Amino acid sequence: MSDSRPPFPPFTTETALLKVRAAEDAWNSRDPERVALGYTEDSQWRNRDVFLTGRQQIVAFLREKWERELDYRLRKELWAHTDDRIAVRFEYEWHDAAGQWYRSHGNENWEFAPDGLMRRRYASINDLAITPRERRLTPGPDASSAG
Repeated sequence: MSDSRPPFPPFTTETALLKVRAAEDAWNSRDPERVALGYTEDSQWRNRDVFLTGRQQIVAFLREKWERELDYRLRKELWAHTDDRIAVRFEYEWHDAAGQWYRSHGNENWEFAPDGLMRRRYASINDLAITPRERRLTPGPDASSAG
């Protein structure tokens, strides 16, 4: 039995924007289990040079990511969409254990199953060291609930 995640393909601009916002909200929660529920059980990922298959690998990857990328804050922007695919550009900011801040920029290509779960995610990401004064993405009023 599969969960479903509306809106469902085929996407309009309005429903693609809803999908992007839902993904941004989930990732900003920094809750690996919550994020993984948006993907099919056998979802395929490429994240930089890491290749993953399935929710269990996604959860493990995200746990490790957010142990390393502290105070993570993300913004996504719809770039393009077709019937069952969405492309986004994004940036996120985080710091390492030594206190060095980074801004990570990238693009993602998403493909969705008919139930609205993402079955493929391909992400290309570049990191740029920044100073705390250069930060653009600061937590909003809901940051205390962002785990």
